[in-house]
Amino acid sequence: MTATTAISSAVDSVMLKEPAQSSVHRGSTPEVRATVEGVIADIRERGDAAVREYSQKFDKYAPESFLLTKEQLEDIIARVPEQTIEDIKFVQEQVRVMAQKQLESLTDFEIETLPGVFLGQKNVPIQAAGAYIPGGKYPLLASAHMTIITAKVAGVERVAACTPLIQGEIPDATVAAMYLAGADEIYLLGGIQAVAALAIGTETIKPVNMLAGPGNAFVAEAKRQLFGEVGIDLFAGPTEVLIVADEHADPFIVAVDLLSQAEHGPDSPAVLITTSEELGRKVIEHIDTILVDMPTRDYAGAAWRDWGAVHVVATLDDAYVLADEYAYEHVQILTENPREALEKMHDYGALFLGEGTCVSYGDKVIGTNHVLPTRGAARYTGGLWVGKYLRTVTYQEVTNTESSAFFGELCGRASRVERFEGHARSGDVRAAKYRGTSLPWSDHTFGN
Repeated sequence: MTATTAISSAVDSVMLKEPAQSSVHRGSTPEVRATVEGVIADIRERGDAAVREYSQKFDKYAPESFLLTKEQLEDIIARVPEQTIEDIKFVQEQVRVMAQKQLESLTDFEIETLPGVFLGQKNVPIQAAGAYIPGGKYPLLASAHMTIITAKVAGVERVAACTPLIQGEIPDATVAAMYLAGADEIYLLGGIQAVAALAIGTETIKPVNMLAGPGNAFVAEAKRQLFGEVGIDLFAGPTEVLIVADEHADPFIVAVDLLSQAEHGPDSPAVLITTSEELGRKVIEHIDTILVDMPTRDYAGAAWRDWGAVHVVATLDDAYVLADEYAYEHVQILTENPREALEKMHDYGALFLGEGTCVSYGDKVIGTNHVLPTRGAARYTGGLWVGKYLRTVTYQEVTNTESSAFFGELCGRASRVERFEGHARSGDVRAAKYRGTSLPWSDHTFGN
């Protein structure tokens, strides 16, 4: 490959491989937006009937009820191998421990700022959440752990979870994961119709207050269009991976780890930033070799061809700066001192430090949440965590009449500067009542 100079960056670099596509920050197409808008409008108008029609159209599945009964759940779980059940339980415990520690980091408080003036903060869970567990080519049963367990640890009373059939078959392991995670309702329903039904509500599906979980372009666009009517975890796009590596990294491991995320889809970017041109070239050679007989090369190969990139930079500091410009979902640090990135990097969904750690651990088993920001959203938000299911609310109480009179006078002055006479008068009446003075704008008098 011919090395070319990178452009549109604060860091000078040489690119050993450029992406064939021009931008990694891409949104929904007009066709996707229009399709989603039409389905949502139809479900809003016709409810269950529309949901059933779209499920038949897209998934060839339209039962009388999409909700799985207790008996159906027991039959499904009985079909799942015992080892799979044990693995699910182990991984879910890792997720639960992490979520519990996050919850413990959030503290309610109350302070007295002046005599009898109390200000407080509480973290209150939302009442109902919807969890979308993708199906498609790859059933992401780990998403059940991430969305349902995290909500339950936060204290969400009702979690309604949806997942589609896969090629006409019930995804037994996914359903088992949803059940073991603690979902209160489990629906065999996917796509736009699932997300819209959860958000809007139908005759048989009560609406939720928040939607969480990854999905395809249609699911992501449905969440975007429904945001505001309900909350969402974040705006998500195709999976992204970026590796920062120095000359000490193993190029074969780098190649394997890049392709591990590229297999998510043909539009999943995989980027290497390295201080070693030799390592960069070896990684490209290994990827070309591995792809020859990789079972998921239809996705991984297209993703690498169209969205893969290899940058060579002068220093690790340059690598960190360039990595922050990408602001990718997953950032893996394969350097001699990987913890340096904790201090020097700012914009990422999650960091994976050192050769002993890989992004796939975070995706599947280690316990941190895998619902993470993409398309540059890591510049302003983190991923899904307990706090997403909590509303941080405040309260105030004034029990001391002298303090209330003081604030009443202050409120009157401050409000009139802003020409809010009604606000000012709310302060005036308290100052007058508690100080025993008259009101300049009324002949009303307060009793003793």
